[in-house]
Amino acid sequence: MADETTTIFTPAVNPELPENRFLERELSWLDFNQRVLELAEDQAAPLLERVNYASIFASNLDEFFMVRVASLKRRIATGIAVPSPSGLSPQEVLQEISDRTRILQLRHAKLFMDVLAPLMANAKINLVHFSSLSSEEQESLHEYFSLQIFPVLTPLAVDPAHPFPYISGLSLNLAVVLKNPKTKGEHFARVKVPPLLPRFVHVPGSSSRYVPLEEIMGEFLGELFPGMEVIEHHTFRVTRNEDLEVDEDEGENLLIQLEKELLRRRFGPPVRLEVAENINSKVLSLLQRELDIESSDVYPLPEPLDLRSLSVFYKLRRPELKFEPHQITTNPYLEADEDEAADIFAALREREVLVHHPYESFATSVQAFLEQAAQDPQVLAIKQTLYRTSGDSPIMDALIDAAEAGKQVLALVEIKARFDEQNNIGWARKLESAGVHVVYGLVGLKTHCKLSLVIRQEGDQLRRYCHVGTGNYNPKTARYYEDLGLLTARAEVGEDLAKLFNLLSGYASEPQYKAMLTSPGGVREGLTERIHREIANHKEGRPARIAFKLNSLVDERIIDQLYLASQAGVQVDVLVRGMCSLKPGVKGLSETIRVRSVLGRYLEHSRIFYFENNGVPDVFIGSADMMHRNLDRRVETLVKIVQQDQIEQLQNIINLGISDEVSSWHLGEDGTWERKYLSASGSKLAELQDQLMFHALSKKKLR
Repeated sequence: MADETTTIFTPAVNPELPENRFLERELSWLDFNQRVLELAEDQAAPLLERVNYASIFASNLDEFFMVRVASLKRRIATGIAVPSPSGLSPQEVLQEISDRTRILQLRHAKLFMDVLAPLMANAKINLVHFSSLSSEEQESLHEYFSLQIFPVLTPLAVDPAHPFPYISGLSLNLAVVLKNPKTKGEHFARVKVPPLLPRFVHVPGSSSRYVPLEEIMGEFLGELFPGMEVIEHHTFRVTRNEDLEVDEDEGENLLIQLEKELLRRRFGPPVRLEVAENINSKVLSLLQRELDIESSDVYPLPEPLDLRSLSVFYKLRRPELKFEPHQITTNPYLEADEDEAADIFAALREREVLVHHPYESFATSVQAFLEQAAQDPQVLAIKQTLYRTSGDSPIMDALIDAAEAGKQVLALVEIKARFDEQNNIGWARKLESAGVHVVYGLVGLKTHCKLSLVIRQEGDQLRRYCHVGTGNYNPKTARYYEDLGLLTARAEVGEDLAKLFNLLSGYASEPQYKAMLTSPGGVREGLTERIHREIANHKEGRPARIAFKLNSLVDERIIDQLYLASQAGVQVDVLVRGMCSLKPGVKGLSETIRVRSVLGRYLEHSRIFYFENNGVPDVFIGSADMMHRNLDRRVETLVKIVQQDQIEQLQNIINLGISDEVSSWHLGEDGTWERKYLSASGSKLAELQDQLMFHALSKKKLR
């Protein structure tokens, strides 16, 4: 692994590769979110699943503006606005983002208004206007306003004595225009829609009708401004730059410095202003002026704004409006006997276990592994990385129990995990107070790898048990994130993890690894070497193929290596969830490359790297995507899979995803994605995730 002073391996690339060989990564991300929107538009999907996809689309777009658009704006403002590998300048990228976002947001809003809302009404989930209610119902909501809403509202006037208030990021607000009957002068005020109250208020006495909270507030604004006449009100919403900039070279305690930066994050500059499409032009001008935001960053939309809140309807107990639940199973090698719990250590002494979440239970595999380690008196030490976890995590409880039992426990907590910083700071302090040794990794690098190391006394020897995963130690997200994890007692993996943890927690020179590739540096170098081995094999007439399953493929050096493999005739298959800057199928450049994307009820999150290797497949799983940050600025790990049945399982996952027999999106050489969900005969193609659930249920122990 390279440190900050090490020269990161730079593979040679063909200087004759065309300059226009990369797709723009930011626009590729918008393509991904458009695919999410297409799921919401899918008439064959259950209604509340479509509503949930619409909510996810909105939430995704918020984060995109908070981070990616904010980064582009910062680069322009600081004068480091150089063209991207696609050839577009940051200004051109911003303009493309603005143009496409307007189209997508309007399409999203109209989908909800014209399609989803009427379908919800047919299913007796009615989002109604206050004016459509009976007088008795309106009076009931007036009482609700008086008792539950009014006490928590804070009207903020804007005048010479009251400066324009701070507008928090992603909050929904009412811009209110008032008139003083005595002076006849007009005034402006802002009222924040309370985020802790239900966004859609159930109409009392009704089983199925809801009114937006901001609409109820609008009806009774006069009570907030006694003696004033309410002329009009409009909803608006601001998205701010919420990315963090922490200088780890300042010498200040990282925990304290990050806490200060979290306070500054709240006041990041606005990057997007969403307004009701019928907003008064004077009010809009005032908002733009006070927020210092350009017209190009204003997005007029039909109400209601902030459709993230549609997620509340997905939580309704209406199973007939959702996907039929998958039957989650326990990996057959970890099944408990009738009379006692599974002995995971005994199972791992017999063979390695590859678990596939959420098809196979996280609770009976990874969680059980750590809980058993915490309770086992023969376990002497536990070392663990934590990137994101849940607020009531049994993983944290297990580490605390282990420390309180006198075991040596090391937790590497990544407190710079975006948008989880505050949670992770809290967990770090709780772990420290319980006696856990808490460290924050290497200066300048995020620790993104997913690792657990358990050291157990067995007779006169110590044995290492390990978990290397593709996903976070979060029992909640493990229910809807698709991930892989290897549980193993393989000596080489244990040695590698011991070396890596020593590097992360202490002082150590760069170690040599036997079963893992690590970044920064080592993942790119290791994959590049294997790509060139496939090229050599193909030229010699030996079996050769490259197949990646990952979340993002935007690293130009890795893409160039795949182009070289394709030019040599190697078959290259890429199954990507999100961004992809590679252009497949281009004559003379990438004719043998296929790119597919699968989205569904679970978030595809695992990373698999497959090399045919002359008929003896070389296969890795791990935490790294093919992005600059993963390969150069993060600690990542890929672990080699050695058991034949597990290699075949991983090969099957990729082959199914690439197959024309399952529903997926196909990337064309011009950068457009086309959804393929019908066969040539017009029948619906199989869903990858349903197929994988079937395989998990049918998996048997190998004797």
